[in-house]
This record gives sequence, C-alpha cells and structure tokens, in this order.
Amino acid sequence: MKRTTVVLLTLILVLSVFAFYGCPKSADVSSAPESQPQVDDAAKAAAEKQAAEDAAAKAAADAAAAKAAEEEAAAKERAAKEAAGLKTIYFDFDKSFVRDDAKAVMKANAAWLKANPKAKIRIEGNCDERGTIEYNQALGQRRAASAKKYLTDLGVSGNRISLISYGKEKPVCQESTEDCWQQNRRADLVAAE
Repeated sequence: MKRTTVVLLTLILVLSVFAFYGCPKSADVSSAPESQPQVDDAAKAAAEKQAAEDAAAKAAADAAAAKAAEEEAAAKERAAKEAAGLKTIYFDFDKSFVRDDAKAVMKANAAWLKANPKAKIRIEGNCDERGTIEYNQALGQRRAASAKKYLTDLGVSGNRISLISYGKEKPVCQESTEDCWQQNRRADLVAAE
C-alpha cells in the first residue's frame, strides 16, 4: 500500500505540474485603444509645401522639355527640308498666288523633284497672325494648293504632293512687325515619308 500511495502522490504531483504550466494564460485585454502617433501640424504643412514645390518644379521641367522637343523637331524639319533641296516660298498679305520672286524657287523645287522621282512632298500652307483661325486655315490651304498647281504645271506628278494648312499655328517669327509677318506668310515644301 505504501507503494500505491507513492505512485498516487507522484501522479497527483505530475498532473498538478501539467495543469499549472500546461494551461494557457489569458491575454491581457485593455479597453483603451492603441495610441496613434500625432502628426505635427508644422511638419504636415512643410510636407505639403514641399510637395507643391516639387509639382511646380516638375511642371516647369516638363514645359522646358516640351519646348526643347518642339525646337528640336523644327530644327530637324528645317534640316530635312534643306537636305532635300526644297525651298520655302513666300506670299503677299491676304494673297495665295505664287509671286514672281517665288517662281525661280518653284522651278528649282520642280527640278529637284524631277531629279528624285521617288520623293514625295507635303506642302504646308502658313499665314501670319492676323485674321481669324478659320480664315487663315482656308488661306493656308489656298496657298498650298497654288504651290501644288505651279509644280504640276511644271511637270511634277500631283500624286507625289500632299497638302496641309496650318493657318497661323506654326509661325517662324513671333513679333508683330511686317518683316516678321512676311516670314510667316509662306508655303513650306517638306519631304514626306
């Protein structure tokens, strides 16, 4: 019996140890919410100001990049036109006929086109800043058509020539003077792809 008592006491002791250490403890639950870090108003204002400055700097950089790309495209177009041997002709105010001083230029353009029978061109009619957008679009189209007719009369196939009018949208000079306006009243002959 003594042996049974020892076994029984050992069993109770082991069960007690398991019960005491084996049961999970209950988690501490607090009714207070976790504290959110408070953002300092001055730091928030500084961050907003920095974001606005960054946005303004990005907009300025984008505008500068766009202007540079536009200038580069214009330079490439001028270089392509010069490489093609095609020259611009100019028009009188509110007129669309080929002037006498432009006839020699058009003959040289026709000679170049005849020497390069696979080349196609686009004639771009342009106007100065005076007049409405609609009027200048129509005038630019008449100028381009007049230049095309002159070339076809000199023996260039009309199938090789396309027309577009930019009206007053693509000035080469921005000043409001007669010299500047004369530069903008033109038909550009550009090699087309």
